[in-house]
Amino acid sequence: MIGIFDSGVGGLTVTKEILKKFPQDQIIYFGDTARLPYGTKGADFVIEYSEKITGWLLKKDAKIIVIACNTSSAWASAYLRNAHKNTPIFDMITSATKDVVASTKNKRIGIIGTPGTIESGAWEKSIKATDPSIKIYSEACPLFVPLVEMGFVRGPVTEKVAKEYLKKIKAKNVDVLVLACTHYPLLESVIKKIMGKKVKIINPAEAAAKEIKTFLEKNPEIEKEIKKGVAHEFYFSDKPYNLEKITKLCLNKKINPIIKDPFNGTNL
Repeated sequence: MIGIFDSGVGGLTVTKEILKKFPQDQIIYFGDTARLPYGTKGADFVIEYSEKITGWLLKKDAKIIVIACNTSSAWASAYLRNAHKNTPIFDMITSATKDVVASTKNKRIGIIGTPGTIESGAWEKSIKATDPSIKIYSEACPLFVPLVEMGFVRGPVTEKVAKEYLKKIKAKNVDVLVLACTHYPLLESVIKKIMGKKVKIINPAEAAAKEIKTFLEKNPEIEKEIKKGVAHEFYFSDKPYNLEKITKLCLNKKINPIIKDPFNGTNL
């Protein structure tokens, strides 16, 4: 299995990109909807539950781990790689940095994400490590996640909120904008409308899927261990709000979610 986890349903946008590359490989997804959002939680909390979920996915026979959550990518990826040295672990930030840097012509990049992701400074550190001359402008957009989960992916309310969040970054004349939260690709049409045609919008999930494909091509022994042609498994620690609508937006199909929490004393 390819193990994917997120704090909620947003990671389904990452699942979508991975399924494009690996339509036959079995995926196991875990959304920690009982404890979302991670974006407003502290680093210790995010690390603790990222480790618990990773351990659970490995017990379910995941061969690689994908940290779909940008906040977990920011706070927990180094910890997880150190704790699970024999497991390939991919995150949203490391995978996409090269593409982000290569995409800018004027060396002015915008980052939008949850408060936790923006506070961590992880995107800035990763980009600056690649090209110190790049100027980065970041903005936390905490209302984007609830808007998506309520199904408001377009319309006047969403546009009004997006204009307010994006006005500072737009004024900085960036030519690249990174959607540093898995929910945000569902708002891409609104964000593009506000930012204009000259700004390239980057969804890190696309880079992650590309990196995983390259890795598995170079490591066929791991690819052979991933089950093929069997049903995907979607777990959530609590019943997600508006799941059917969001899965249709992300995956263009219904899923059969399993709703149980492995971390409250109940075994899945």
